Amino acid sequence: MGHVGEPRSAHARDEELGMAVALAQDGDEAAFAVAYRLVQPGLVGYLRGLVGDEAEDVAGDAWLEIARDLGRFRGDGAGFRGWTATIARHRALDLLRRQKVRPRTSALEQDMLELPGTHSTSDQVLETISTEEALRLISDLPRDQAEAVLLRVVVGLDGPSAARVLGKRPGAVRTAAYRGLKKLAAQLGARGVTDDGPTTLGESR
Repeated sequence: MGHVGEPRSAHARDEELGMAVALAQDGDEAAFAVAYRLVQPGLVGYLRGLVGDEAEDVAGDAWLEIARDLGRFRGDGAGFRGWTATIARHRALDLLRRQKVRPRTSALEQDMLELPGTHSTSDQVLETISTEEALRLISDLPRDQAEAVLLRVVVGLDGPSAARVLGKRPGAVRTAAYRGLKKLAAQLGARGVTDDGPTTLGESR
């Protein structure tokens, strides 16, 4: 399967998000609300994979930090998604350290299946599973694969952005996401999923 880029609508959303963030940094509260609306669903979906029912509370804490430090952010819409995911992940890990439990990836909700992701492997996998199956199957993935899938498909980050959130090399995250999606596809018997490698996720090597 050849190289496939991100959906055009994803680029449009990130363009809208970038403009909203720029206006919000100038004090436009309505623009900040737009940025929140564009980012929050994916952010909560990701956090549900880490902290389950605590996701909304952790997201709230993250947004307080995002609002406080907004003036220091530099980047475009896609960069803002990565920046907010990094902040949210830190807050989630703080909570998990306090609870002394490992991140869990078994509490995803329907928003995972409704959010647009990348083409090819992820599309084939997510289009064939119900919420219940997603909860069960992703919880069975190794943690690195589960979190990579969440960041790539739920939050909508590209490989390098997901790698920055996780503090890993892009190649490692790309491979983890690909392997996770391939495992899901194999379990579901999804058709048309090839072994071309991580570029199936829509990235260059």
